Amino acid sequence: MEKAPPGAILLLMLFAHSCAVALNATNDPGADEFHVGVILDLGSLVGKEARTSISMAVEDFYASHKNYRTRLVLHVRDSRGNNFQAASAALDLLNNYNVKAIIGPQKSSEAFFMTDIANISEVPVISFTTTSPSLTSDNNPYFLRATINDSTQVNSIASLIKYYGWREVVPIYIDTDYGRSIIPDLLEALQGNDARVPYQSIIPQSATSEQITQELYKLMTMQTRVFIVHMTSPMASVLFTKAKEVGMMDKGYVWIVTFGVASLIGSLNPSVLEAMNGALGVGVYVPKSTELDNFTVRWNTRFRMDNPNDPLLKLSIFGLWGYDTIWAVAQAVEKAKSTKDTVQIQHMTNSMTSLKVPKETENGLKFLNAILQYKFRGLSGYFDLSGRQLQPSTFQIINIVGKGWRDVGFWTAQDGFSQRLTRPRSNGTYLSTKPDLNPVIWPGESTNIPRGWEIPTSGKKLQVGVCTSDGYPEYIYAEKDPLIVGMTKASGLAIEVFEETVKRLPYALPYEYVFYNTTENISSSYDDFVYQVYLKASKTL
Repeated sequence: MEKAPPGAILLLMLFAHSCAVALNATNDPGADEFHVGVILDLGSLVGKEARTSISMAVEDFYASHKNYRTRLVLHVRDSRGNNFQAASAALDLLNNYNVKAIIGPQKSSEAFFMTDIANISEVPVISFTTTSPSLTSDNNPYFLRATINDSTQVNSIASLIKYYGWREVVPIYIDTDYGRSIIPDLLEALQGNDARVPYQSIIPQSATSEQITQELYKLMTMQTRVFIVHMTSPMASVLFTKAKEVGMMDKGYVWIVTFGVASLIGSLNPSVLEAMNGALGVGVYVPKSTELDNFTVRWNTRFRMDNPNDPLLKLSIFGLWGYDTIWAVAQAVEKAKSTKDTVQIQHMTNSMTSLKVPKETENGLKFLNAILQYKFRGLSGYFDLSGRQLQPSTFQIINIVGKGWRDVGFWTAQDGFSQRLTRPRSNGTYLSTKPDLNPVIWPGESTNIPRGWEIPTSGKKLQVGVCTSDGYPEYIYAEKDPLIVGMTKASGLAIEVFEETVKRLPYALPYEYVFYNTTENISSSYDDFVYQVYLKASKTL
């Protein structure tokens, strides 16, 4: 776990010199203002999308609740994707703006710093983008995750592997807490579905495109052709672009991207989408509604106004979770009416800031409990933080085709796979049924399900020792091929059984016959032949 060392938040030397925007929802002088900090990476896809969504959420909420006597005032800060920038921005918000809650940060690594600040200040931190399983509320009572835990998707991925009959899988993930923390649960889920993981491809966060290409060439020498990609969208974009260049998006390959990338498919560069054609993705299903359709139209217009020089992004579930989070906070504020307490800050020096624990935390606890108790159906679906994080009910399997994607099916823990969402089945689970999923267009524009393995482009072959049986050529017969130097021909019942067994293996097993003559040399015997296997001159009979 990448966690800030104790006291690290006390040693920050600089505050964030970033975007400082206050968004006030009303001009009503009689309203009680509730100041909320918002920390996002405003240069990223998710940051830009979320900023538009949360601004609209404040406006929409109070347009629908004009009689409420509390009003949110948002103070937006740009973390620029930097852990210390995010932490110093949080201290600035607490010190100078007396915020009672912080929405964000965007990255899991930033959240580790923020949870320390939340515990000391007793100010709730609510993130709708940090999905790392390492982030828990066990030791962080003021941290809430208004998104899913990445580990909730592993069973749907493992079930997908089992559905198509693949027996070996290679995870490819970024070497950060976000990338690593899902792996133990993923491996357990795969093992529970009879899938092996012969190799794990770990990509450093600072990896260059050349280093990624070298790792892909390494993967090409292995027999496994099924890959699960768990990394950030910028790194995934480089990975798939390079995979396309080296020929790993051709027929026979299988690529599955996890929730983080699958949720942002609509906003990726068209050239990246072209490279990803044939890949599968696992995302959280968002129920369709008239409210969502109307909001999407308004959001598109507003995003163009907020980002006139940027290409239009497609609204993702992160934007919807940001919107619903604001509604949950605004409703909780009204219920708790916690607008009189303050967070006490003690200025140590001009370059060091320390938080002093508030003497009265009753109002803060009321606000936190109000969020935990508030449940509603938002734009993203059913929004319930009573378990301190969202629990997805349905995952959506998509197939990336052309410049977009299409539905393959849906998965739930209760009922497994289905082509469309219907009422739950009354008997059996996904382990005992195999419903049809919609057809997939695989890499290389193939419609045939890849077998998941190929004979490696390099590597040692299994040497299979064969000898001639005196008097029983029907059982086994071997001789050196007179036409091909170094080649051994073998036939008979024993050979047929061996070759049929190899065909039924769920992975490639390249082999070659090695002739051992027990008839020409009187001192050579079958016992000598077996003893050579023992000495590892040959690998098997």
